[in-house]
Amino acid sequence: MRLVKNMTQEELGERIGVSYQQVQKYETGANRISASRLYWIATEFGMRPGWFFEELEMVRL
Repeated sequence: MRLVKNMTQEELGERIGVSYQQVQKYETGANRISASRLYWIATEFGMRPGWFFEELEMVRL
């Protein structure tokens, strides 16, 4: 989504209050993202947070 909006990792980081290194770690899966941070990212892109999960399959435990 960030690339579709032509936004750098640094720009996104500034908007959601983290460093560009942290954005990079979120994108590569090196760090998990908190629900509150996910909310801010969704808000930044004008989306609802549930959008990130719509394509995930439900897994039975």
